[in-house]
Amino acid sequence: MPLVDIVLPENATDKTAAIYADIQSLLGRIPNALQMWSASPVMLEMVWAEISYFMRHPRLSPQLLATIRMLVSQENQCAYCIGFNAGLLISVFGLTPEQVTLTKKAPSQAPLEEKEKALLLFVLKSVKTPLQVKADDIQPLKALGWEEVDIFEAVTHGARNVSVDIIFNTFKLENDF
Repeated sequence: MPLVDIVLPENATDKTAAIYADIQSLLGRIPNALQMWSASPVMLEMVWAEISYFMRHPRLSPQLLATIRMLVSQENQCAYCIGFNAGLLISVFGLTPEQVTLTKKAPSQAPLEEKEKALLLFVLKSVKTPLQVKADDIQPLKALGWEEVDIFEAVTHGARNVSVDIIFNTFKLENDF
């Protein structure tokens, strides 16, 4: 049971009910991770808009984004996010459990194309040691074809995941997968 009151799907009304209906239609269920945000309907709306945007991102692949979330969450010891994203990588993107384990141990070995792997490693550096990022780190990404907006949004995705990990760990989000 989380440490804050959440709105269960069967008790949702108004804006929360509408967002839950959208989540249900897109995901087939309303994960605990999204129910957690109902502690603040305004935050639920903002988070769902951001998730919806990244789910349909024109250039950042869902597999890359799930890998970013899993590895960022590993740094923050967010068991829910690690497990959820590892599960996505296996069940949706076809990775083997061994590939996921290797990715956790050695992100440079992630089963991504080189362009995506380079961006993954940059995001991890940015989230872990942002003061060490230099222009020389960004130029190779541009040479691989990434636009600045992609680089910015990938780092934003990783950085926002840090705050999600803190919230989920603080309020004791329960696994539902």
